[in-house]
Amino acid sequence: MLKVVIIRCQQTEDICPGTTDFRFAKEGKGAFEETGPVEVVGFVSCGGCPGKRAVMRAQSMVERGVEAIVFASCIKKGNPIGMPCPHYLQIREAIGKKVGKNIKIIEWTH
Repeated sequence: MLKVVIIRCQQTEDICPGTTDFRFAKEGKGAFEETGPVEVVGFVSCGGCPGKRAVMRAQSMVERGVEAIVFASCIKKGNPIGMPCPHYLQIREAIGKKVGKNIKIIEWTH
């Protein structure tokens, strides 16, 4: 089973407990249809705008055995507040460069 970390938006922590992210990961739904069910071994925030901490957090999780970095839908799609992260593309690019091409990046959850 693929081991993943989900990186979420710090701004949505107070209103979203991540239950849908966990359910979709466990059931292999949404963005996980391609991978099937995954094991979530980390659930961290981006660290707040502009998301610079997301890079070191992703690297740290890779060092702990994570095989894929997953962006929660609050970052890519703006769920549940209706505002996607304006820094998403920069964060994704920086994480991709830091963790290398052997680590899968999944851009949303549900």
